[in-house]
Parts: sequence; structure tokens; C-alpha cells
Amino acid sequence: MTARAFLIRGLIAGLVAGLATFFVAHQVGEPHVETAIALEEAGAAAPAEHTHDEAEADGHTHTHSHGDDGGTEVSRDDQRTWGLLTATLTVGVALGGVLGLVAAGVAGRIGRLTVRQSTALVAVVGFVSFSLVPFLKYPATPPAVGDAATIGARTGDYFGFLLVSVVAAVLLTVLAVRLLPRYGAFAVTVGAVAAYLVVVVVAGQMFPTVNEVGDFPADVLWYFRRASVITLATTWSVLGVVLAGLLGRLQDQETVAAERKALAASL
Repeated sequence: MTARAFLIRGLIAGLVAGLATFFVAHQVGEPHVETAIALEEAGAAAPAEHTHDEAEADGHTHTHSHGDDGGTEVSRDDQRTWGLLTATLTVGVALGGVLGLVAAGVAGRIGRLTVRQSTALVAVVGFVSFSLVPFLKYPATPPAVGDAATIGARTGDYFGFLLVSVVAAVLLTVLAVRLLPRYGAFAVTVGAVAAYLVVVVVAGQMFPTVNEVGDFPADVLWYFRRASVITLATTWSVLGVVLAGLLGRLQDQETVAAERKALAASL
């Protein structure tokens, strides 16, 4: 089993995961995005109408011209269909390629785990460290939530915390694998999970908290964030299941081929 075989199957798994993610995001997430956009537009329209009424009362009129500023406008229909599909496929294939290479690196190196099991473990660790834990600290926000002036700082904080989470997960996994023969699977697993939780909890307390929700409806915010978690879980679960299945099948085929060669050589 070569790294190229792992990579190709990772890209295939990523493509399937991207398609599944698009379907879930379109059906589960987009309705809440539309609701948030409607609230944002309604909030922006109210001050504009108020200003217009005041201007007419003062005897002044204003003409608003919407000239071409050189930008490219993308309609919401394109955003929620082809744009969303392009994004999910791109992310899915990229994650699939990375996951395939990581699976190749750990195959046969985690105790007695088979390729299927080690690949599934990599997918679980990736989901928790790369998506779930950073989301718990800095959850996704719909349109109309968050100050545009702080988007740079918020993005930096998110990626900083994500880096801490991923690095901690990688280092503790490597340490757990090395300690596995001495202390056993149960003790090593419990210790690694506990150490990871300590690291991310402490880091979570040290990183700044973002609270820019304002008076945005709590139910819409909750539904949006719940849909975001479901979408992330779909990406990683489909990616892990498909890749583990493809690699497991490849391992079975190579095992059968090796057994046939050994049998032929013994005759």
C-alpha cells in the first residue's frame, strides 16, 4: 500500500464527502442563512427609511446612485447552489487528501489497529481537534452577527485556538502511541484524552471571548449553529467512513494477493 494509493482514495472520499456536505448544508443550513439575511436587510432598511423621512421633513432630498464599483456581484441563488457546491467540494477534496496522507503515515504504527481502524481514528481525532473544539470556543455566526471592524481579530483568535487544538492532539497522539506498549490501550487513551482536555480548556480560558451577538434572535442563532455542527459532522463522518472502507478493501485485496503468492511459492 503506497502513499499514492492512500492519497487517491483520500481525494475520492473527499469528493463524496463534499457532495454529502453540500446536500446537508443546502437543506439544513441555508434556510437559517436566508432567515438571518432577511433580518439583516430589515435592520438596515429601517434606519435608511428613518433618515429619508427626516430629510424630506427638512426640505432636502437625496438621490442615491448605484454605480459600478468594479466588483462582481453574485446572486443568492448562485451562492446557495453552485457557490456552495464549489466550496464544499473544494474543502472536501482538500481534507480528503490530507486525511489520506495522514492515514498513510499512521497505518501499521498504532498498536494492532488495522488500516480501517487507524483511518477511522485519524478521522475522529481530526473532527474533534480541527472542527468541534474550535467551534465550541468560537462558534459560527450567521449574517448580521458580529462587528465588521473586529473580523480580523476574531479570525486570528479562531485560527490561533485551532492551531493549539490540532498541535495538542497530534503531539498527544504521538506520545500515546509510544507509551502504548508499556501502559496498555485503556490507560494511554484515558491519559491522552484527559491531557488534551486540560490543554484546550486552559487555552480556551486564555484566548479572548467574542460576544457580538447583540439583540439577534436567539432561536435563529441556535438553529444556525446547530446546522453548522451537523454540516461539519457530515463532512468528517462521510470522509472517515468512505476512506476507511476504500483503504480496508485495498488492504484485503493485497492480503489475498500476498497469500496466493506465498501459497504458490510453497508448492
